[in-house]
Amino acid sequence: MKIRKFLVAALAAVGIAATTVGGATAAVPAPTTGSLQRYDISSTYVSGLSSGGFMANQMHVAYSDVFDGAGIFSAGPYDCAQNNLNTALYGCMDTFMARKTPAQLEQLTRDRAAAGKLDPVANLSGDKVWLFHGTNDSTVKAPVNDDLATYYRDLGSNVVYNNTSASGHAWVSPIGPNSCTSTSSPYVNNCGGDPVKDMLTHLLGSVNPASSSALTGKLVQFDQSTYTPGGSPSAISMGNEGFAYVPQSCQSGASCKLMVTLHGCYQYFGLVGNALMDKAYLNEYADTNNLIVLYPQATTMTGNPRGCWDWWGYKSADYAQKSGPQMTAVMNMAKALGAGGTTTTPTPTLPAPAGLTVTGTTDTTASLSWTPVPGAVSYD
Repeated sequence: MKIRKFLVAALAAVGIAATTVGGATAAVPAPTTGSLQRYDISSTYVSGLSSGGFMANQMHVAYSDVFDGAGIFSAGPYDCAQNNLNTALYGCMDTFMARKTPAQLEQLTRDRAAAGKLDPVANLSGDKVWLFHGTNDSTVKAPVNDDLATYYRDLGSNVVYNNTSASGHAWVSPIGPNSCTSTSSPYVNNCGGDPVKDMLTHLLGSVNPASSSALTGKLVQFDQSTYTPGGSPSAISMGNEGFAYVPQSCQSGASCKLMVTLHGCYQYFGLVGNALMDKAYLNEYADTNNLIVLYPQATTMTGNPRGCWDWWGYKSADYAQKSGPQMTAVMNMAKALGAGGTTTTPTPTLPAPAGLTVTGTTDTTASLSWTPVPGAVSYD
């Protein structure tokens, strides 16, 4: 029975990947192997679905010095799970068990920030946050998503919350392959509107229309081990490869924004191919709005059979803090692209001129003697 289930799952995964990669309506270009390059990044945002939504909130809260806002499909408030799988399943997805109130989690956030484990909470005040929860989504119950809205509002964020769509548990896009009420692979639904535009408009202030032509940017496939603590992505349930969509304008030196987009459980590249990258409708807006989209990839491991991001502590008790291994890896990728501003180049230390001799010192002074050496470098 186990073998049969494995084969069914494997064949389904292959079918999905073949449909999204080879279909005539595929929007994302074929990946080009390369490395993450540094661009002129003016602002940085994070978005995600489900486990990726929980992770997006963690990233935004932990690194609020870097992230300017968040767009989250179907998730709960910061560290709802409290390092406990049962709480995650039955308190923060379903509601059979008690969970921390938004006020308690807000205080936890303040305490961790005061201890230096998160960036200052004051950064979240005024940040733009866009939230989405469908009325047919029973995977993460509405009261949990409501808690996320309360959490952000209490901390002063500028929140827009769409909770009237008939969507199931999914990322919702005008080119989603699934019907609106569906909760099934690859978890990208079409509900007739354009919530991606709504999200980007709230976060960025305004957006140009999405491209209706073939995409002209490049999809970079990079080695995630370069950015992973210890150099082993699989050790922290991350895939070997990650992806970044880079428009031509950003490649040519334009000032660009960065969106870090985190997939949900069962939605990683190894299972559904490029389904999220192809159908999320982010690249179409990226091409016309100077927006780079980073798609980090989680995968499966013992304790994480669904390929979820770590929002309950399956790998590290620090999963929701700046020291969390997955958090650190994703942040390293974002910084490699230019998030967080320019890197300060240290002033080089020059060697002492030839012929310089120290002739005496005290606690506060030094006596020097210099005899010019013909042909030596001068610092005049």
